[in-house]
Amino acid sequence: GVRIVPDIPTLLSMVDGVLLESLDGRTHLEQARQVIAAHKPLFIDKPLASTLADAREIARLAKEAGVPWFSSSSLRYSDLTKVKSPDNTGVSVWGPGPLEEHHQLSLSWYGIHAVEMLYTVMGTGCLTVTETSSRDSDVVVGVWKDGRVGVARVLRPYSDYGVVAFRGRDAVVDHPVKVDYAALDAKIGEFFKTGIPPVPNSETLEIFAFMDAAQRSKDSGGKPANLQ
Repeated sequence: GVRIVPDIPTLLSMVDGVLLESLDGRTHLEQARQVIAAHKPLFIDKPLASTLADAREIARLAKEAGVPWFSSSSLRYSDLTKVKSPDNTGVSVWGPGPLEEHHQLSLSWYGIHAVEMLYTVMGTGCLTVTETSSRDSDVVVGVWKDGRVGVARVLRPYSDYGVVAFRGRDAVVDHPVKVDYAALDAKIGEFFKTGIPPVPNSETLEIFAFMDAAQRSKDSGGKPANLQ
């Protein structure tokens, strides 16, 4: 049966690894701090944190302690094979973007699914982000260091998921993208066996830097913002 325990320290005495599934990203740094201090590998469900600073502090503490961790959206493990290609010159993705007022980064609550899908297809290397916002949507444009442009559009109150990959004059569409929780669960199982994060921590942190730059751009009325 399932055992319910009163706190994280009690749990840590009983397990070999931890899935941090609390929904509020603001609590994750303090919760992760306890898990890392006990040297337990951990998966942190979205959002990894509510701020870039908290995300980087989780990574710093884990690195110092030698504790493996990763965080990922299930959208990363949807079937995106037909839109992933080294020949892509640009990518546009879309997905739902409802807001949660307590999270500093508006994309971190739910837009992160679309952003993670964008990074799955584009890879890392974004330099500059510009966000344009309205009541019903946010459109986030990133320029990568090799000149490719990636666009994430998040829609309110809800939408499905989709991707358009551009290859010269051609475009390849994947819509609707189907969420595959089983594939993510399999990756989590492998991670606890091997201690190797299936998503590099550096990529997860760049995703948060992307969302942080998008927030700064949004707050400035749409001026471009560099990743920090």
